[in-house]
Amino acid sequence: QVQLVESGGGLVQPGGSLRLSCVASGTIFSSYAMAWYRQAPGKRRELVTKITRGGYTNYADSVKGRFTISRDAAKNTVYLQMNSLKPEDTAVYYCNSYPAYVDYWRQGTQVTVSS
Repeated sequence: QVQLVESGGGLVQPGGSLRLSCVASGTIFSSYAMAWYRQAPGKRRELVTKITRGGYTNYADSVKGRFTISRDAAKNTVYLQMNSLKPEDTAVYYCNSYPAYVDYWRQGTQVTVSS
């Protein structure tokens, strides 16, 4: 059974930081690139960043220089370090493979950036 468990969201002031975690079942983690996506209220879900099995990363222009994705193979975990957060980063953040598979979407973790 596929498992993806996201955590680490919360309420943070503009300019603050959060670190999201995603624990994935071994099958997904060892077979695919992994990615973080987000969906803001009233908007479509978008790709934020992805990381290949080899560690190559790619970021959306809106988060370049502020967000960092990483993966820990020993823990089957993908992280998203988010710094210098802005109100426009407010969204539900999801972990999934890249490309995303519809059956892997889970509930996500809410990130709210507000003073």
